[in-house]
Amino acid sequence: MTDFTPRFLKDYQPAPYQIHTVDLYIELDDERTLVRNQMQIKRHGDADENEPLVLDGQHMELQGLWLNGEALNASRYQCDEQSLTITHCPQAFTLTIETLVNPKANTALEGIYKSGGAFCTQCEAEGFRRISYFLDRPDVMAIYTTTIVADKDKYPYLLANGNCIERRDLERGRHLVTWHDPFQKPCYLFALVAGDFDLLEDRFVTQSGREVALQLFVDKGNLDKARFAMQALQDSMAWDERVFGLEYDLDIYMIVAVDFFNMGAMENKGLNIFNSKFVLADQRSATDDDFFNVQAVIGHEYFHNWTGNRITCRDWFQLSLKEGLTVFRDQQFSADMHQPDVTRISNVRLLRAQQFAEDAGPMAHPIRPEKVVEMNNFYTLTVYEKGAEVIRMLHTLLGEQGFQRGMKEYIARHDGQAVTCDDFIAAMAAANDTDLQQFSLWYSQVGTPQVEATSNYDANSGSLTLTVEQRPASGQQHPPLLIPIGYELLAQDSKKVMHKGVLSLTQTTQQFTFEQLNEQPVVVLLTGFSAPVKLHFSQCEDELMTIMVHADDGFSRWEATQILFRQCIAHYYQDESFSLADSLSRAFADILDAEVEPAFKALQITLPGFAEMTEFLQDVEPQQLLNALSRFKLDLLGKQQAKLQAMYQACDQKLQSGEGHGAGYRALKNACLEYLVQGQSFDTEVTAQYQKASNMTEKIAALQVAASENLPCFEALNRDFFAQWQDDSLVMDKWFSIQARIEDDAVFERLEGLLNHPKFSMRNPNRARALIGSFAVHNPKYFHHASGRGYDWLTDQIVKLDAINPQVASRLITPLIQTQGFASSVQETMRKRLQRLQQLDDISADIGEKINAALVN
Repeated sequence: MTDFTPRFLKDYQPAPYQIHTVDLYIELDDERTLVRNQMQIKRHGDADENEPLVLDGQHMELQGLWLNGEALNASRYQCDEQSLTITHCPQAFTLTIETLVNPKANTALEGIYKSGGAFCTQCEAEGFRRISYFLDRPDVMAIYTTTIVADKDKYPYLLANGNCIERRDLERGRHLVTWHDPFQKPCYLFALVAGDFDLLEDRFVTQSGREVALQLFVDKGNLDKARFAMQALQDSMAWDERVFGLEYDLDIYMIVAVDFFNMGAMENKGLNIFNSKFVLADQRSATDDDFFNVQAVIGHEYFHNWTGNRITCRDWFQLSLKEGLTVFRDQQFSADMHQPDVTRISNVRLLRAQQFAEDAGPMAHPIRPEKVVEMNNFYTLTVYEKGAEVIRMLHTLLGEQGFQRGMKEYIARHDGQAVTCDDFIAAMAAANDTDLQQFSLWYSQVGTPQVEATSNYDANSGSLTLTVEQRPASGQQHPPLLIPIGYELLAQDSKKVMHKGVLSLTQTTQQFTFEQLNEQPVVVLLTGFSAPVKLHFSQCEDELMTIMVHADDGFSRWEATQILFRQCIAHYYQDESFSLADSLSRAFADILDAEVEPAFKALQITLPGFAEMTEFLQDVEPQQLLNALSRFKLDLLGKQQAKLQAMYQACDQKLQSGEGHGAGYRALKNACLEYLVQGQSFDTEVTAQYQKASNMTEKIAALQVAASENLPCFEALNRDFFAQWQDDSLVMDKWFSIQARIEDDAVFERLEGLLNHPKFSMRNPNRARALIGSFAVHNPKYFHHASGRGYDWLTDQIVKLDAINPQVASRLITPLIQTQGFASSVQETMRKRLQRLQQLDDISADIGEKINAALVN
């Protein structure tokens, strides 16, 4: 029976025992891998001497148990499906445990498992307990030495954390490699890989002159696709030294790319294990977004070396301590490597479309959760993306220099420790001699706060008064937060910025006055999206258009456009006879004519999507919203087709001539294409783009629009694409994703056929996400089909997946539990599918926790 008993942050107690050193000896075998774990353990001085040692353990066979070299008899220990309990332990002792594990049968991909022909591990959050009995918690930190034995022909590379200290050949064609990590770490950072790979090698010389060997291990034949990742790693290392003054600390840094991985990547000390989609990239097989993501994820995992590894979490409730901070760091890195405005807008789009929905849904939680059933369920956008926004607010309030002072203080205080979010805030406060007690409320706040603003200009005194009110998320109660609100005041005549800065909203209602203004300004609020809130600030169309063109802040220019779009879509949604106003059409034309970076222009002309609009409407009827979105796009095309066509052709010419920034022009070209395929065949042009494309960005865009619009050319292009790429696993993920998004009445039959496709495997997380996840997230027309068939189909796949890989099942069930915002009839249809799942026997805690929360709300 699945245990749904929650754990609470308030109940945290230090472990009564500490493990100081871990010596692992691992003989690898597909079905009977031997793990011998010898630990030096010491009881805390103030712990009860009668306190038993309780070690976590799952899915293992206990083979032997020795305390100080003597075998323990059965009266001294008890072993069950979840733990190993040893009684009458001395103050300090050596404990040796021998277990057998079955990597081949491990479809959950936690602990030791097989990815293709390679052995690899995933231990975060609680996977090490599938390798050996252990105090599997992040505040137990030890020095690890790992010896791996395996067949040398099959597994020539045997890798683990730290520096290599021994290699030698053994009898029967086996070999042995020993690794030592001199830095103490929790067991979730342990890693092991064994396999036969192609190896890309390089080096990095640190600011202090140390040479670090860099190694990237990829499947055979993929070496050229790893070169961009190597450059991204070197760029990350240089950036962290330049911006944060943080230098790498081991002699070697390794990355291994595997196809079967539950997450994007893992920051294991010195040996990062990556989902191959975030390592492998070349122009022919990867899109511009793929390149961006490879660089960002490489950076993220490298930056964890200090913010996550050298300083780690005391407990899993503090997860945002490492993840929110490191996401902020990788966002800053990406902004420096690319266009800051474009990068920031992309961050905000993700936050609004997905994290805001999480904040409003049944699994809403603070960035520092207060209770948990299944820890894997808190690897969420709230902990990561909203956590990063909280760090960004701190950066905004303290400034770059103040933030860097705080980081230096944090590292000086806590290097080598497992600490809390409060420790981080305390270091920031001390380094800047400021009180951050009110700011720290963000760590316990649930939901998306609301901010309402009004302005009043007094022409006689030349003063502007802003009245700003903050309200907690619906149903929440807490003292007022400290909310930084970036602002600009634009002169209406000259369009120049009269004032800009940051307002600190600290009260429930607060007024801010600006004096000596010669004219009534246009007010721009929440510049840079300075806080993760929903802003309500009524502005007329002329004001928004002024901001759209003249604001200094790029995010605000984009946001003004989005507000106009959202308002117009809402009119289309509410009135079937509504038609596009000439003023908005002219504004759209002005965007197309503006002299701005093409990547920024592509974002400005991209309409809010289905998920984003559900955040701004109430009682949504999905098909009605989709109809409104389609009509709006079609009307824009009708009025601006010539300009869109001209822009499409101009971008194509720029790309053919090699001028400018290729990724930006590709983004703008494809954004125009999204409009041009509406209401007409555009078949010839789409086919031409597909056939001419020398890069995956343009090729996949052509195939995608051909699929979404059911163009006559689609079937031929689809067959050609499959024939060309059927042996490339990552490109096949793209192909399956496109099949899942096709909008026609045969979609469910097609989906069933794809489940039985020879290239599909439910055991491959990337492939499951590509087909099942893409349908649920990117095909709202049929996922939200009035018959409920879309919900039924997802439910059926969740049942299958939960038996194979509960983590993946839990992530893919999210669209079904986020019923908020939809009409009551839609919500009820979704809830019936959740009730069906709830009644099943032996559902995992991963999906059970989410279902129970959704049905209670």
